[in-house]
Amino acid sequence: MAGRARRSVEVRREEILSTTVELLDELGLAATRVADVAVALDVSPALVFYHFGTKDELVAEAFAHAVERDLERMEKAASGQDPVAALRRVLKLYGPTGRATGWRIWIDAWAVALRDADIRQQLKRLDHRWQDVLRGIVRDGVAAGVFTCPDPESSIARLSALVDGLSVAVVVHKSVTRTQLRAWVGAQLAVELGVEPSVMA
Repeated sequence: MAGRARRSVEVRREEILSTTVELLDELGLAATRVADVAVALDVSPALVFYHFGTKDELVAEAFAHAVERDLERMEKAASGQDPVAALRRVLKLYGPTGRATGWRIWIDAWAVALRDADIRQQLKRLDHRWQDVLRGIVRDGVAAGVFTCPDPESSIARLSALVDGLSVAVVVHKSVTRTQLRAWVGAQLAVELGVEPSVMA
């Protein structure tokens, strides 16, 4: 019986997080209220507060929930024996795809993080996780003699900044297409990793 009750709590928590993610995408991190989540789920705000002590905690965990799904897909894509193929798969997933829900929330979180310590902490943790994926692929490629990269940490920092900046241009300004993003990132990757541009095309 205790196991069944525990499962019920986990399911409800998952439902709250998923609904909050939808509202974060629609309304934004700063504007989403616990009352909005409660109305969307047809539950009382008290139930939401039962699972998440404060609105800030709810928003921070929902943001992490949205981004972690994308990160899990990237971690799976990074597996395999071919570092070049792994890097292509990961970068295809990292740039804005589909409705780009994760990216819209991620970009919104950058602004909120200036004044919200919870979001800032989640951003830092998730960004490190993404860079760990990239770091592992570059390390494997260098060890296999496929990549030539004398300073992987600097290369990873530059590549992350490039993808982040271009993704803002795609999602917010709409001044860059997704095709351009992939082409420009691929070209810079070739420079950073010492391979022919055609390898990353």
